[in-house]
Amino acid sequence: MGFEATYADFSVDPTRLANAGIRYHGARFAGSHVALSAGGSVTLDFEVADPQDVPQATLTVTALVSRLGSDLGYAPMDVLVQGEVLAEDLTVPGGGDLPHDNVFAVPGRLLKPGTNTLEIRSSAKSASMLWLYRITLDPVGERGRSERARLAEAARDSVFAYRTELRPAHSATAPWQAAPRLLFHVDRDENSLPAQLGWRGEDGTESAISFQSNMSDFHGCHRAADGTAYEYRGRLSDRRPFSEDTQNLSASPLHRFRTEEGWGGGWHSSHELRLLVDDGGAPVERVTWRDQRGNSGVAVLHAAASEVEVAGVEASDEFDDGGEGADNLLEDERSKWLTFDDTAWLDFTPARPAAVASYSLMSANDFADRDPRDWTLFGSQDGSTWTPLDTRSGEKFSERFETRVFLLRSPARAYRHYRLDITRNAGAGEVQLARVRFAEAPVGQAFTGYYQRHDEGPIGYRGTPAATTAPGLPTAPHIASELQAAVTSLSETAQALAALAAQLRTH
Repeated sequence: MGFEATYADFSVDPTRLANAGIRYHGARFAGSHVALSAGGSVTLDFEVADPQDVPQATLTVTALVSRLGSDLGYAPMDVLVQGEVLAEDLTVPGGGDLPHDNVFAVPGRLLKPGTNTLEIRSSAKSASMLWLYRITLDPVGERGRSERARLAEAARDSVFAYRTELRPAHSATAPWQAAPRLLFHVDRDENSLPAQLGWRGEDGTESAISFQSNMSDFHGCHRAADGTAYEYRGRLSDRRPFSEDTQNLSASPLHRFRTEEGWGGGWHSSHELRLLVDDGGAPVERVTWRDQRGNSGVAVLHAAASEVEVAGVEASDEFDDGGEGADNLLEDERSKWLTFDDTAWLDFTPARPAAVASYSLMSANDFADRDPRDWTLFGSQDGSTWTPLDTRSGEKFSERFETRVFLLRSPARAYRHYRLDITRNAGAGEVQLARVRFAEAPVGQAFTGYYQRHDEGPIGYRGTPAATTAPGLPTAPHIASELQAAVTSLSETAQALAALAAQLRTH
């Protein structure tokens, strides 16, 4: 039915084509476009399966006329389909600045089954050059289909390397000096090339650049760690698709994030974000970007705290009739756990053995004298034998629903059970808490930021390290925890067997 996505992208050499063959006359590739001299032409041969399904087509020719010195250029354009004139002596604006989209309606009667011909011709009267950037052709009911296909194909090669140069700011006569290679890859699976990119290094250096639409060059600015400002420019030296080998191209880390977008009062899973920026300096701590569709984002990198999933909790006592049981400690709502004793214990069972590095307690909604003051955190493999991990005394919460984080003074091994033993409160006859959380040591980096689609408002955007193992396989920290727990369990079993053997020998 109809015809496939049809385009010619003249920003690269050879021309990137879909459903088309190309012929040139009096034309040459000029870096980001094809330049047609007077009388020059570009002819596109494209296939139509069934023109009866296409009552009209939308033709977009993106073009520009070069200037004549300080004057406007002049290069009228003719457009022909099957040799029939669709537009004649069309004057494309000749400001010599940015290309213009010229849109035409192609009557369905001009289309035929099989090979069709579209010709773009620069008038013989042209005094300057006609620059062609791209051509797209779509059935009228599928506007933009070919442009989306073109961008998706162009974005396939999303790992870029540039030769770069610097010169001091406001020094037009100073020579450009060679600078380190810039290698980058920013991809959230939206098939769109970057238009702008900015980043800040951990040493305080900052850069911001903007690209030619075909990614051949960039220009921007750079500020060194000492505050010195520079002009910054680069020329494309390599471009390739992302692969598992991409990490080996750079000493800087390739970040892969599981992401979420925040909207409608909640967080929702989004596409994976891959992020790599290497300018020869310190690792990046912030990246900003805008793509050629107008979408933009910011990612501030930071250590990724790994929250431990808790499968269940038991308490020495709880006010279950009032809906204030221990299970409330695992919820995100502002509920609470309450016991009518001035001391209490809470036993937590992680979903898997976990090496806790920190834990947090949230005070409840009322009565500060019910807050815990003294406690000890224990770990256990069997739920019977407990090892003290962290002891606190005289702790205070300054307000209601305040979260306080406590770091273990020495790394813990992976345990199957954890107990919070509260031995004193702030003076009341009851103890209460709103929330308890556990976290393992940070593994890799996470990010916090925002994302904004071109026609929408900004939304929350965040990410955590994505697992790089095969689907269904545990990650390295999980394996380490399981092995640690297994070693501990086997050691305890060996001790018990040795004690039993000693008893047998005495009888």
